[in-house]
Amino acid sequence: MKIKFPIICALCGLTAGSAAAQERVSLESSALRLGWTQSAKGYALQKLSVKRNGSWMDLPHAGGEYTLLFSAAQPPKEPQPVLDAAGNMINFPESIYRYVIPLWKELTGPVQLNTAGEALHFYPSGVKAEGKGQAFASENARASMRALWQTDPAFPTDVTVTIQLTAKTDGYFSIATPTLATWPQNGFAWAGIPGYYQSNAVEKDFIKSAVYMQGIPDKPLIVRDRAASTLSPFIEGKNRVTLAVTAAPGTARDPWADKTKTQTVWRLGLSLMNRKGELTPTLYHPVLGEEGSYLQRGQTAEFSFRYTLQDADWYQVYKHAVNDIYRFPDFLALKSTKRSLTDRILAMHRYVTNDSTSLWRTEDFNSMKIGAQAYLGGVHGSEKDAMKNSDYGAMWMLAGIMNDPVLKETRLPYARNFKLQQQTVAPGFFHGAAAGQYYLSKSKRFTEEWGPYVEPIGTTYYVLMDAGNILLFNPGDAAMKKEVAAAAERLLGWMDEQGRWQVAYDQATQAPIFREVEDLRPTFYGLLIAYKILRQSRYLEAARKGADWFVRHAVDSGRFLGVCGDTRFAPDFATAQSAQALLELYEVTKEEKYRDAAIKTAKMYTTSIFTHPIPNGKTKWVNGVERKDWEISQAGLSFEHGGTFGSANYRGPILLASHAGMFVRMFALTKDSLFLHMARAAALGRDAFVDDATGVASYYWDVMNKGAGPYPHHAWWQIGWITDYLLAEAEMRSGGKVVFPRGFITPKVGPHQSYGFAPGKVNGKPANLMLRQGLIQCDNPYLDYYCALSTNGKQLFLILLNNDDQPMSTTAKVDFSRLTDKPVAAKNSYPVQIAPYGIQVVEISLRK
Repeated sequence: MKIKFPIICALCGLTAGSAAAQERVSLESSALRLGWTQSAKGYALQKLSVKRNGSWMDLPHAGGEYTLLFSAAQPPKEPQPVLDAAGNMINFPESIYRYVIPLWKELTGPVQLNTAGEALHFYPSGVKAEGKGQAFASENARASMRALWQTDPAFPTDVTVTIQLTAKTDGYFSIATPTLATWPQNGFAWAGIPGYYQSNAVEKDFIKSAVYMQGIPDKPLIVRDRAASTLSPFIEGKNRVTLAVTAAPGTARDPWADKTKTQTVWRLGLSLMNRKGELTPTLYHPVLGEEGSYLQRGQTAEFSFRYTLQDADWYQVYKHAVNDIYRFPDFLALKSTKRSLTDRILAMHRYVTNDSTSLWRTEDFNSMKIGAQAYLGGVHGSEKDAMKNSDYGAMWMLAGIMNDPVLKETRLPYARNFKLQQQTVAPGFFHGAAAGQYYLSKSKRFTEEWGPYVEPIGTTYYVLMDAGNILLFNPGDAAMKKEVAAAAERLLGWMDEQGRWQVAYDQATQAPIFREVEDLRPTFYGLLIAYKILRQSRYLEAARKGADWFVRHAVDSGRFLGVCGDTRFAPDFATAQSAQALLELYEVTKEEKYRDAAIKTAKMYTTSIFTHPIPNGKTKWVNGVERKDWEISQAGLSFEHGGTFGSANYRGPILLASHAGMFVRMFALTKDSLFLHMARAAALGRDAFVDDATGVASYYWDVMNKGAGPYPHHAWWQIGWITDYLLAEAEMRSGGKVVFPRGFITPKVGPHQSYGFAPGKVNGKPANLMLRQGLIQCDNPYLDYYCALSTNGKQLFLILLNNDDQPMSTTAKVDFSRLTDKPVAAKNSYPVQIAPYGIQVVEISLRK
């Protein structure tokens, strides 16, 4: 219902009919012009202009309408019926998906559907100059409002706004950001809410848009700040002008306000439509019915935000919100650490070689002894008997670089057998496919995590990625090569003429399932692995065909699918894998379209990284332990899966930063500092989440430092991503003088890759990667390192990294007895002088 406001200027005493009120009101900076004109309905924004190449360009569809939501009673939280395009009620998700059913109920509640309360639409009735800004005012029977608009002298593309609402009656209130401008549904180039949506089109299918984040919803949905990575909805027009609205820091929830998790407090709503369903970036604060929204007569609420209107694409405007408003690069200066990442790798080496702590198990299956780690999380059909191996590349890598007999003799042979048995060998439709991620020892069968189905990407993951990494270390393993060939043929057989795969097939009927979505995942990467291992050109041709389809249907439209069955494949870290897979395809083919698609995907994946709240030094308490706010900050961490269905909603982000090495590589490729800052913010100074005894970080943010918990195999992923990150930093910082060949991506959790299967180069000299327990001692926790031994055995290289923003001056001591039983005629103490985030390579001659 539209409310007519009395045209009375509470600020200046002018009425709508006075001559003075007819004058134009304007704000102007060197980059923007805003002009309002008084009419019978109030002050409307008539002109909105942006500077381009020295000239002013007017934007169409300027508006300036305000919206206030009001409800006398607290809005109901019960889910509302949602209809599909045919008018039928949507029943979703299936009852088995117990983790996401509560999230569906929240999504379809009246507040998120933006149908709750009474919507009051109006234009201001009065205005007066205040300083260098303009103060607008209006009132009705519900409330009076005052809005101060000012240009930002530090950022001429920005206008800051503070709205003060004073209640004139008791009830629940929500202030929406005014509609600065709107776009027709076919008139924008890109739009998004970081952490939720990113697309070039409106999607009418509610499941695709609202659940899978594939396209912009055609309804004015309001999403929650807890899964929004950056609090800045944006729309880029086809004229390459982008409008964003960004909440002032401190507006949204603090996920750990004092002594306990406050992740689910809802203080800020975000949308890409206003209440009328017009496309425009919109924020709501407070959220109707939520904290701070109930006001008694005379009480006030305040909302501060800014518009950014820039002659630039969405990514530049998004980076402005991240870097300039939420000061993301400053986070690194706050960080301190008590242990290096290398120390964590060494601690986790001790953890994974201990049968008890790592929960290592062996079982007899098909006349073969198979080995894996116990998995205590939820698995379809499990009786707490599930077993799983995670990162085969890291397993073989660590065994080699540590020259560890426990791993080589008691782990790798049985993990290899596990992998051989994990493939379906019976003739028929599933021949060559992965039988499932998990082995159930009581029922003696492999199964998928969340149902009796087989995914083509599971074959890429649990056969081709894993077997491919094994073959890099053991290229003569004939049985493993046979497994790779069978898996590649299976993927070829399942790929359609367009280069597309189904999401999954029902094990019993072989019929495709999950038909409501497409396989917008890097399934094509499995065929690239097959080409690299078997060198058959038809596999490369098929990988390119699959990648071409993926770029057209996923990358170009910002539509992705996840790989976690428990959240029904909500988009997740598979998007980061897609960037690395495309980059690797570019390295093989040298076709720039794959490099460009990789960079575009990586830019989109930056919106999976939290950039708020701004970390600070406030004291908080975690399980009785005093922590500084920055120690437990979500800023810099990625989520397992975001959006409306992701685990980020309740659990927060994850500590498994598989993307860190890929982001460093993207920085080396593009010189875009956001990639480097995000990699370092995720990787460094995360002691509050690391178990002291084992060096294993917790998976989910909300459990803080409880270690591996029910996921002991995660230690391998952590060894893998930390190594990938450190060696990516070494290569980047050295300008390519320290470089080691990278293996294949690890399954599922992200894009980190294995090392150590072939010599690299250190300052031009061939060398093999290595680590040893106790080889290097240093009391500076900011010194991270890897070592390498020249292929002729004559030089030991210490690859030393300063992972701090201050210069490093310390000493590294070498215990050569950890390397050889023979005497070494070299000094054992080396001074270290490294610039902030610098590198030093020490070359030691091993004269015997």
